[in-house]
Amino acid sequence: MKALWPLALSLLTVGGVAQARDSLGVFEAWGAFRDPGTPRCYAIAMPVAAKSQGFAAVGSWPRQRVRGQVHFRLSRMRADEAAVILNVGDRRFTLVAGQVDAWAPDARADAAIVAAMRSATSMSVQTRDARGRGFADTYALRGAATAIDAAALGCARLR
Repeated sequence: MKALWPLALSLLTVGGVAQARDSLGVFEAWGAFRDPGTPRCYAIAMPVAAKSQGFAAVGSWPRQRVRGQVHFRLSRMRADEAAVILNVGDRRFTLVAGQVDAWAPDARADAAIVAAMRSATSMSVQTRDARGRGFADTYALRGAATAIDAAALGCARLR
């Protein structure tokens, strides 16, 4: 849990300017936050081996009518053309990726990933880095369902 707060603090600063965010709670390894200015709400966690700026998040943007969107910031820059695979329990998902970010390919995959997260104990995102070495970012999922629900409720009335 204490590793979550440096990440939350780094996310509160964009371009050196502090952004107002409301904490909705910390649930095991996951935290939930609301940014009423945007508006957006999200559940977020750092990898178990938190030596990077990597994170996993599930967000909602009420004005865009987006809910439960999964986003991963990889702990290393991804090799061009390297597939990014998410393993959640016994489920496997292929993600769409940029150099350091990855997402589900569509809203249906977002929903399937979030459903899998609710019943699994861990998940990992794996790919190859810019030097061609394989790596995986692993996340504990204790508290994820509660944080995801807190974030969804935090944005339920925002438009």
